[in-house]
Formats: sequence, C-alpha cells, structure tokens
Amino acid sequence: MGAAKQTDLACISEGEGSSCVEQHAIIEAAPIVSSYNDKIRPLLDAVDKLRSLMVMEEGIQLPTIVVVGDQSSGKSSVLESLAGISLPRGQGICTRVPLIMRLQHHSSPEPEFRLEYNGKVEHTDEVNIADDIVNATNVIAGGGKGISNTPLTLLVKKNGVPDLTMVDLPGITRVPVHGQPEDIYDQIKDMIMEYIKPEESIILNVLSATVDFTTCESIRMSQTVDKAGDRTLAVVTKVDKAPEGLLEKVTADDVSIGLGYVCVRNRIGDETYEEARAISQQLFQTHPLLSKIDKSMVGIPVLAQKLVQIQASSIARNLPDIVKKINDKLGSCLLELNKMPKKLSSVSEAMTTFMQIIGSSKESLRKILMRGEFDEFPDDKRMHCTARLYEMLNQYSDQLQKCEESDPKKNFLVEEIKILEEAKGISLPNFVPRNAFLVILQGKVKGISSIPVGFVEKVWSYIEEVVMSVLMHNTEDYYQLQVCTRRAGRNLITRMKERSVEWMMEIVEMENLTDYTCNPEYVSECSRLMGQQGTFIHLVLNKNHSKIDVEGIGEVEVGVLRQYPQVLSQAFDLKLSVSKLVNQEMESEIVNELMGPNCGGGIEKMLEESPAVAIKREKLIKSIKKLRDSKEVVAKILDGVAT
Repeated sequence: MGAAKQTDLACISEGEGSSCVEQHAIIEAAPIVSSYNDKIRPLLDAVDKLRSLMVMEEGIQLPTIVVVGDQSSGKSSVLESLAGISLPRGQGICTRVPLIMRLQHHSSPEPEFRLEYNGKVEHTDEVNIADDIVNATNVIAGGGKGISNTPLTLLVKKNGVPDLTMVDLPGITRVPVHGQPEDIYDQIKDMIMEYIKPEESIILNVLSATVDFTTCESIRMSQTVDKAGDRTLAVVTKVDKAPEGLLEKVTADDVSIGLGYVCVRNRIGDETYEEARAISQQLFQTHPLLSKIDKSMVGIPVLAQKLVQIQASSIARNLPDIVKKINDKLGSCLLELNKMPKKLSSVSEAMTTFMQIIGSSKESLRKILMRGEFDEFPDDKRMHCTARLYEMLNQYSDQLQKCEESDPKKNFLVEEIKILEEAKGISLPNFVPRNAFLVILQGKVKGISSIPVGFVEKVWSYIEEVVMSVLMHNTEDYYQLQVCTRRAGRNLITRMKERSVEWMMEIVEMENLTDYTCNPEYVSECSRLMGQQGTFIHLVLNKNHSKIDVEGIGEVEVGVLRQYPQVLSQAFDLKLSVSKLVNQEMESEIVNELMGPNCGGGIEKMLEESPAVAIKREKLIKSIKKLRDSKEVVAKILDGVAT
C-alpha cells in the first residue's frame, strides 16, 4: 500500500482529528431518510400514542426496538448517529433509566426537542439536550449512580432523521463502581429481560468489533429469549480498531443473529454528522479489509433503513393482534366493572340494597338449613346442611350407644345386685325398691349427660358457620354493613346456642329429679325384657353360664339389664329453633345492630365503599378509559390503512 493511501486510511480511522477532514475532500453522504418513512409514520405515531397512553400496563405488548449492549460497546454513539444529537457521556453508566427515543423526520429546518417524564413535558434544544437528559434522569433515579425502571421519553423532530422509536437501556456492567448498588448487574439484567422478553420486541444488540461476540453478555441475554435470533439485529461498532477477521465474524454468525449485522463507524471528535457519514462511507469503500464487507451491511444509513423496515414489518404484523387484545381487555374490564356492586349515592338506595341483601340471605338460609338444597354451593360440602346434620345425628347416636352406661353386656347385673343389697328393707314382694331404682337411673343419666349437651353445641357451631358464610358472601361488597352483620350474626347464634344448651341441661336435670318415665321406647323395652325374666333367672341360677343370650341384647357377661333409651327428640326442637332464627330473629338482630350505637352512622355507612372495592373500581375506570382511547387510536389507523 502506498504512503498516500496509508495516510488516507489513517485520517478516516476512529481517533483522528478534524484537521484531516479539512485536508481531504468529503464524499457527499446520501440522505438518511427514505421515502419509506411516509408509510411508516402514521403506524409509528399510533404505536407511540399507545405507548404514551401506557397501554402496556394492561398487559398489551407493543412492537418495540430495544437497544442493548455491554458497557462501552458504543451504544450511545450509534443512537447519536441515528438521531443527529449529542447524548450524555461519562464514566460508568450514562443511561440509568429506559430512554424512549422517538425520532421523527421534520421538514422544517428548525428542529424540536422535548423531554417527557413523571407526567411533565419539558422543551429543550440541541445545545442543552445532554444536560437536560442528565437532570431529568436525576429526578427519576436520584442523583447517585443507581438505576430506575421509570422511563424518560425524548422526542426528536429533525430534518433528515429516520422515523424510529427505540428504547435505550443501561449498559451491562458486572462490577459496581463507587456509589452503585452491589446488585447493579442483577438490576440491569432484570430491566433488560423485561423489555426483550415479549415476542413483539426487536432486539438491537450493539457489539464492539474489539471483543469476541460469543462472550458478550448482551448476546447471552438476547439468546435466552430469542434463541434463533429471529428478532435480533446486531450493530458492530469500532470496526476500524479491529478490522482483522470482522468479515468472518459477521458472515459466520456464530451467535445466531437472524436479522443480520450492520457495521458502522461512528462520529468522533469535532466531526459533524455529515462529515462522519462521509468518512464512514469512504472507509468502507477503501479499507483493504472493511471494503470486502457487503455494502448492504455497512453504514448508519443502512442501519436506519433496516430498522425502519423491521419496525414497519413488526407493527403491521402485530397490529391486528393489538386491536384484538385491546378489545378483549376492554370487554373484560367492562364486564368486571358491571359485576361490581352499584355505588350507592343516597340513603334510599342504601336501604333498598340492605333489604335486598337481607332477603337474599334469608332465602339462602331457608334453602340450606331448612329445605336441604345446596344449588348455590354445589362444590362446598360444608354448605350441604342436610347431609352434615344427618352425619352429626348418626355420630350422636353412636356415642350414646357406645358409651359405658349404654353397654348392656358390661358387668351384667353386678351393679344392680350390689344396689339391691344396699337397698334392703321393708318393701312389697316383687316390687323393685324405689331408692334402688333412683340410684341406678340417676347414675345412668349423669353418665350420659355431657353427650346431648355436646351434641347441641356442635350443631349450633355448624349452624353458625353456615349462617356466617351466607351473610359474609351477601355483604362482601359493603364493608360497613359486613362489620355490623358479622357482629349481629355471632351475637344471635351465641344466644340461640345458650338457650338450646340450657334447655338440654333442664331436660337432663328433670330426668335426675324424677323416678319415672313415660318414654314409649323405655316402656316397650322394659315389657320385652321382663317377658324373658323367668327364663333368664332359670339360666342364671341353674346353669353356670358365663354368657347368656338375651333377646334383643345378645350374649352378655354380667351387666345392666336396662338400656337407657336414645335421647334424639331434641332434633325436632332444634329444627324449630333454626326456623325461628332464619324467619324472625336474624333480620331483627341485624337491623338493631346496623341502627344501633355500635355502628355509628347506621344505614348511611353503606354509602362508604371499602378501600379495596374503591381502589378496584377506580383502577377499572382508569383502565377502561385508557383502553377506549387506545381503541380510538388504532381505529383511526385502520381507517387510514383501509383508505
């Protein structure tokens, strides 16, 4: 290579001064904007509008070019070349928040620059734009070196820029510098993954020609979400610093970059963007190694054209699905809002709602507790009242029959004989002494007295569970009413339970105080057993039987003859108590509680929504407005496309 040729190459490599530019003719650079922009601009405006409406918060992903790269990969220089502006520079992480760059070709010679963040809009100019970005970043992420996921939008309207919207993310760094959090790498990684994971995202991976692509952290991240590289485009920077083997690296594609590579030489020093493009063009035409790379893979204009086309294709491909998702989400939000209770605005509305709730609750409890229907709770077996009460009655019956006092075979006649021995005295023949009968009877009653009381408590505990479930279900949308209803329901059940337990204990006490019974089961049992008396005595006295088969009892060792009759008649009385609870006392109790001093404000309290319901309603209303505005945006675009 001749000396003159070597001088030319030296002048156009990165790191040169502006004096070389003045000494050599600058090749006229082709305009960076193509006619394609006229077609993409309306679609891109629509997507930008959807992004500004924050429709992505509703789970609707938008086609987005996401710019990622390792720290010092030249990411900022690429974006500067595309936008024709200066971005913040310095040591460490310059980009500390997602920077949404909206580039718009502007026919006016006067450019416009605007920053949008935290609901504010600030105008800036080309001279101060870098400082204003830094200041806005400090407001969002603080004045230190930490990062934030709150985006900052930069609008650039300038003659000659491509119509593009890109999201620039912090450069990947593994070692935190002074002032950065220890987990800075994990924070940056999480942010990048959030942006590149959606299928709608296009990944613009910025790589330095000076490194091995396979070791780049940004490549590793993009491969985890785009293994085949179908939505990844690579930009190779600093090509003049490592031209050897670059052609092989971008053609072999060892890291699966499906959308291809673009090699660029960025502006350096005091070069204008026009001068930098001219120098870049000459570099790729004349450099002995770089000139061998296909011209469809080099230069900022090629990169801009590719990005515009990829972006247009992505928007066109995803737009129908975006429209469908907006409509589906809007329908879902409207349905959910309609299912919410009507917001009460007057005492009369509250009173009407209250009476409807009481009516619904009473009807539900009639069905569950009295008619045995469970269609309202088909899958909740605890609410299948008839079956559960039947189980309790069976368990109660088993307890009575299996308890020690009810076992007719245990210590057969021993206890009776002992008591009769102690009760000897003047008495009529063939008549059981009254005091012996009382001792035996009262002992048996005392032995089983805890079982019926426990049964009554268990039944009322179950009824309380059912009643409270129904009341809480019907009042769940009215927090203040629910508080009063819960208190009223528990107070009422407690009183009913106490009455039933007292009533049961009175019955047991009456049995203790009386020495007779009119229970038909007892009379029948006694007559049947007495009919076997002669045979039984004959077998006991004349034969040394350890076991005797007594009709209706079976084989017995030695034990009581008399079986205590089952005490299940209270089931009927419980039924009447539950009926009274549902039909009469429940409504009165809840009304008294709601209107009483404990509730403070009475029915008017129903006008106040619970914090959870109020927040949910507000969130749904905001989402519906956002989705309706988004639907209007895409509708206009679709109309334009159709036209």
